[in-house]
Amino acid sequence: MPDPISWEFAWPYYLAALAFGYLLGSIPFGLIFAKLGGHGDIRKIGSGNIGTTNVLRTGSKKLAAATLLGDALKGTVAVLVAAQFGPDTALIAGFGAFLGHLFPVWLKFKGGKGVATFLGILLGLYWPMFLIAALTWVGMAFLFRYSSLSALTATAATPVILYFVFNQVQLAEMFLVLTLLLWAKHHENIGRLLKGQESKIGKKSKLATEPPSEPAPGDG
Repeated sequence: MPDPISWEFAWPYYLAALAFGYLLGSIPFGLIFAKLGGHGDIRKIGSGNIGTTNVLRTGSKKLAAATLLGDALKGTVAVLVAAQFGPDTALIAGFGAFLGHLFPVWLKFKGGKGVATFLGILLGLYWPMFLIAALTWVGMAFLFRYSSLSALTATAATPVILYFVFNQVQLAEMFLVLTLLLWAKHHENIGRLLKGQESKIGKKSKLATEPPSEPAPGDG
């Protein structure tokens, strides 16, 4: 487990780690891959989100997989690179990557919902918990076909298991914050789940020139 953060020293390193993580996290892979794949602006498809689930609505599983990998790895890379300067900088870079994905400056702070990046950060910081969270997501998705429900379940379980099973107190605290942010980004999905109106995984949407339709699944 990383040592407690010592705020009284190495401020330049902490700020650099935060900025580095944010810049990596703010790379909009879904937007980039959708345009390269000839699908135009992903923000005009389905929910208008730049995450994996909305990219899947283009009908291209390859582009969705590439988006998932890119969004996850930017969190992992941020953590692993920053870890070369200490465990504290790894945590800060991971947090920065998550903020970058949710609030990218290039897209007027309107980014994804953080699921893939959450898992990527978890992979870099504590891989056993990553396996549990990933399997939880896959299991829930297989059973219920709701991306948002899968994400909400896996992320809610993460800080609880980190704290009570692995005794990773500092990581549990950090991922509790990430989970709260992720749930806040999914507030519309939560409302639709409660009403039974949430779209299921694999629903394809067409490009549109008008504003995006009502947001659906937990686009990460």
